Amino acid sequence: QVQLVESGGGSVQPGGSLRLSCTISGDTYNITCMGWFRQAPGKEREGVTAMRPRSGSTYYADSVKGRFTISQDNAKNTLYLQMNSLKPAEAAMYYCAARLSGGLCLNPGGMDYWGKGTLVTISS
Repeated sequence: QVQLVESGGGSVQPGGSLRLSCTISGDTYNITCMGWFRQAPGKEREGVTAMRPRSGSTYYADSVKGRFTISQDNAKNTLYLQMNSLKPAEAAMYYCAARLSGGLCLNPGGMDYWGKGTLVTISS
């Protein structure tokens, strides 16, 4: 079992920045991939960015490359998402997730464990 708890969501103006955090506990040794996903009202959940904790390999959706950065602090068992230059269309519930098996890291359908999400609103 893996538990994930997100924090750091809030309201920001277009062009602003936010840093999300995800504290991960439980069977963390067997995690093969962990990442951030988002879901806006009326839309499907999509992969934003993910990483393989052992290799450090990172993956980004094309829409966020150059603006978002995923990182981890092993000592704190925490995953971060730094979001810069936020756009109104990126307002959504942001979820942290992890998987224990192989496969595509950015595929929401392949993740085994999910946090409850943290809400990001973007408005002027």
